[in-house]
Amino acid sequence: MPQLLLPVIPKLTLIHVLDILAVATLVYNLFLMVRGRRAAHVLAGLIVLMAAYLVAVWAHLEAFRSLLEILAPYTAFALIVMFQAEIRRLLARFGRIPWRGLGGRLEQREAMEEVTLAVREILETRSGGALIVIERDVGLRTFVESGVALDARVSRDLLCTIFQHGGTLHDGAVIIQGDRIAAAACFLPLTTRPLLVRSLGTRHRAAIGVTEDTDALAVVVSEQTWRISIAAHGELEIDVSLDRLLEWLTRHTAIGPSRAERAPQAEQVGS
Repeated sequence: MPQLLLPVIPKLTLIHVLDILAVATLVYNLFLMVRGRRAAHVLAGLIVLMAAYLVAVWAHLEAFRSLLEILAPYTAFALIVMFQAEIRRLLARFGRIPWRGLGGRLEQREAMEEVTLAVREILETRSGGALIVIERDVGLRTFVESGVALDARVSRDLLCTIFQHGGTLHDGAVIIQGDRIAAAACFLPLTTRPLLVRSLGTRHRAAIGVTEDTDALAVVVSEQTWRISIAAHGELEIDVSLDRLLEWLTRHTAIGPSRAERAPQAEQVGS
């Protein structure tokens, strides 16, 4: 019997392996796209409807089967509308550049130092909360245009001034492009994931929202708890240390050790 099946089974070639890997990659990214979001429930509902259609065919439920067949052509349009945010995220994931040149790394080195030092000063003085978004490969021009244009070099003093409580630019996000602050007081999309909506404040929801649709990084300083949170790829890490913040920025922007990393040691020796 096994020998009779051998001619039917196609020979596995390199093309077949590449085909399988391509399909597996696409399916894997689709699962990542919907994991933990409302889209997962919609996808589960579609699977239930497909199962119901198979049952209707098997049980000869003609009226029910006909109804599902009438609705089927409109499913594609409904999916595009319901999954538009997830589709943008998936296309952005495929379109990301997996490497950065040396010039890009050097350009952001000083900026990341200043961000880390600014967060430390905000925590020490408790002058106000902060939301800092760092652009990577996916452009944030839409969000930049929603705020107040600055086009200024990133500096600790400027960031602390922007987020001074009661200032005109205090509310909203600062967006950093390269080593420049592109704009302040920017409006960002809020995540709509049900569990997060109930448990997080506006700044944290905005940090998750902007990283769901783009590959940007977001740093949040809470005015209520005075804790640092970091967001990337739609995931939020709460209550991180300054060392963890620097390590995270280093890993995601491919920058090396800097004076911001050495600053705590210097201050400790000085004290």
